[in-house]
Amino acid sequence: MTLSPTTEALLDAVAGGVRVVDLGRMLTVGMPQSPNHPAYWHAHPRRHGDMVRADGGSAANDMITMGTHVGTHVDALSHVSQDGRLHDGLGMIELGVHTIAPMVRRGVLLDVPGALGLERLEAGQEITPSDLAATAERQGVRIGAGDVVLVRSGWGQHFDDGDGDTFRGLSTGVPGVSEAGARWLAEHDVHAVGADTIAFERLAPGAGHGLLPAHRVLLVERGIYIVETMDLEELARDAIHEFVFVLSPLAFFGATGSPVRPLAVVGA
Repeated sequence: MTLSPTTEALLDAVAGGVRVVDLGRMLTVGMPQSPNHPAYWHAHPRRHGDMVRADGGSAANDMITMGTHVGTHVDALSHVSQDGRLHDGLGMIELGVHTIAPMVRRGVLLDVPGALGLERLEAGQEITPSDLAATAERQGVRIGAGDVVLVRSGWGQHFDDGDGDTFRGLSTGVPGVSEAGARWLAEHDVHAVGADTIAFERLAPGAGHGLLPAHRVLLVERGIYIVETMDLEELARDAIHEFVFVLSPLAFFGATGSPVRPLAVVGA
């Protein structure tokens, strides 16, 4: 079989060596999550030795329960409505997570605290359009139509250090993109956005998850997918601002989201 020049180029690139950065969080019982969703739970209903085959072999298996918006996950367009209306007036089935095509796209990291010379942003700090534009300029990157743009706040460090209450920020707030910042991203015609926080957007101190205007702008008004609770620290540490972004949701029919394990692929 003769391969197309494009396929040959891709295979040559892989053969030459690539680096894969895992942007997903490990799923563990008790990990920080939104209180709005069923918690992750994992158990072994069958353990080694519960049943032993005649040749001495044994197998174990698992049972998992969880909400689809727990851990690193993608929001389908059916996740949020406004005044009883979903994106384009469509229904839950038309916009369910099973309709999200696997993503192999150009990815861009906007490391906002890195551009400001900070380790991380403050609780409840708003990421404005000027912050996003200045970060892109300082990094020397452009944002194009169809890109996946990941916005780092540094708040994911609290997931790493086990400070779940601070990561959730229900009383203290969480830094993130403002409604205006969401419109700035949407104006660039991006395919999806992501962040290292629990709800992508800014959570005001003491407000919890009561208002999510950026979700309305992105999911309902503009049809842009959202990926949350990402691990963006390795990309930021190594100043990897452009990469091939790979993500494939589980095809849960009619679901409003799916756990995912997104990857950033760059040359070795």
